[in-house]
Amino acid sequence: MDRTYLDRLRLEGLDVDQALDRLMGNEALLGRLLQKWKEDQSFQALSEALDEGSCEKAFSLSHTLKGMTGNLSMTALYELFSRQTELLRGGDVAAARDMMDRIRPLYERMKAAI
Repeated sequence: MDRTYLDRLRLEGLDVDQALDRLMGNEALLGRLLQKWKEDQSFQALSEALDEGSCEKAFSLSHTLKGMTGNLSMTALYELFSRQTELLRGGDVAAARDMMDRIRPLYERMKAAI
């Protein structure tokens, strides 16, 4: 991974140093995991579940995304998915859906950076 790529990831909210610490400095593994995250369809499924008003399904997907972003040290996205998960835990689908306006731009920028 070159410095420009790592700086771009940092700019979009990925704590590169923390992620690499978790992976014992293995940049190739980080690259593979980021690519896998980029290709994952959970975000699209979450959007659909929220549009359908399916709280249980949306909770499961948001919780999955919270875990993925936490493990990859995507701190800003992790915080937003954490809040969304708690809203869904409380049954507030409307507020969780409204959060997508804040989550989607960060998610799309992270995908583009990867």
